[in-house]
Amino acid sequence: MPRKRHKPEEIVAKLRQVDVFVSQGKSVAEAVREIGVTEVTYYRWRQEFGGLKSDQVRRMKDLEAENARLRRAVSDLTLDKMILAEAARGNF
Repeated sequence: MPRKRHKPEEIVAKLRQVDVFVSQGKSVAEAVREIGVTEVTYYRWRQEFGGLKSDQVRRMKDLEAENARLRRAVSDLTLDKMILAEAARGNF
């Protein structure tokens, strides 16, 4: 069975559904089963996305992607700098 990738907006909606089910008197295990994920997945999502709204989640994901892109750029420039320093010392 292929794994389903949930979008951040879907995750926030499912977390809210679980909150509604729990407030109606269902256990967390029953509520999680109704949204179609495992308890481990629910708790992982709650740790990462708990308390956020869907626009905040989208912004967070965009910032994480930009951060990863900038980290790659810095590492590339650092490597170039090290290569140039080696060449300048004459150690080739």
